[in-house]
Amino acid sequence: MTEIIDIVAPVEQEGTKAVVQSWYKKVGEAIAEGEPLVELETDKVAVEVPSPATGIVQEILIDADGEAEPGGVLGRLHLGPMREDVADTTPVKASEVVMSPRQAASADATAHEHRLSPSVRRLVREHDLQPALINGTGKGGRLTRGDVQAYIESGAARPATVTLGAGAVRQIAHDRMRRRIAEHMAQSVQTAPHVTAVFEADFTAIIAHRHAHRDEYQKNGAKLTFTAYFIAACVEAMKVTPTVNSRWHDDYLEVFEDINIGVGVALGDKGLIVPVVACAQKRSHFDIAKELQTLTDKARNNALAPADVRGGTFSISNHGTSGSIVATPIIINQPQSAILGVGKLEKRVVVRTIDGADAIQIRPMAYVSLTIDHRVLDGAQTNAWLTKLVDVIENWPLQPS
Repeated sequence: MTEIIDIVAPVEQEGTKAVVQSWYKKVGEAIAEGEPLVELETDKVAVEVPSPATGIVQEILIDADGEAEPGGVLGRLHLGPMREDVADTTPVKASEVVMSPRQAASADATAHEHRLSPSVRRLVREHDLQPALINGTGKGGRLTRGDVQAYIESGAARPATVTLGAGAVRQIAHDRMRRRIAEHMAQSVQTAPHVTAVFEADFTAIIAHRHAHRDEYQKNGAKLTFTAYFIAACVEAMKVTPTVNSRWHDDYLEVFEDINIGVGVALGDKGLIVPVVACAQKRSHFDIAKELQTLTDKARNNALAPADVRGGTFSISNHGTSGSIVATPIIINQPQSAILGVGKLEKRVVVRTIDGADAIQIRPMAYVSLTIDHRVLDGAQTNAWLTKLVDVIENWPLQPS
């Protein structure tokens, strides 16, 4: 006798759908337990699903580009006899396994892709190319990075330009990450009523602290960025309004003790990804800065692990780094309840009271906003949270107490 078991998608995917990127084995091919079998991609990361046992791929239920629900069955694995008393000891042959034409085409394409080096595979995916259409000049016809770049520069990868009247348009196909981001953003807007409050913050204190301690942090392996201050300030603001760090359910509100803060990292035209600084309430300012640097470097090198983007309870969008003064509403990263936005830092004329008299000064200022799920939070709670955030930023001590 033989046994067939399911190949299952990971359950922990933050509730989002995943797309089957590629299968490492074709139907009928043998695989060892623990060996990578199929790659899934969400709007956050790509993850390899290992084979649950040693056997032969019996069936592929979700082909490349197909959507997979958390815990969904991706395919089936055909196991050989496991005990001596089993009557049927005939091993399964590849020729005995039925494969649909679509599965065969998908398997051939993915098998081709997985003969590529990691850097070539990444370039192919970034430009949404079909490796089988590119001539390889490497050993045995293998594709090199130069082959792919030459193919792109030749214009073969570009869709035809269509002339309409006096001008021309160019069609750019959506890649998987952009499609997943679009779906996630649309789902958030449909789910939660978004409301945004905007405050203004004076950065004089944290600029002074950063100037005084930047070299010290750098010497100990941490790049000191403004985002580290924002995370620490968010932790303090959560003490005033804990429900900002929560998740809405139809029958109750789930308020989290751990403050896991996701920070958007831009990936150019590819969109952005949100690695998470876990348990920020337990970290020192230096530890926050060091973890931020690690996560940012991993994000930009396409090296984030699923654990690096999982479990976020609140998010920060530092949109000012690209020149935006105010962005509203910033879409909430579902299923969270709020997101902080930080605008461009710029010098502005402000009025300050000095020795009882008003004085005009030039200060480094930025707008900070909190976009909330109005099912969870009201205006008074939102403003109390922002008031505390601004207070922490504006009164940051030059030296640790």
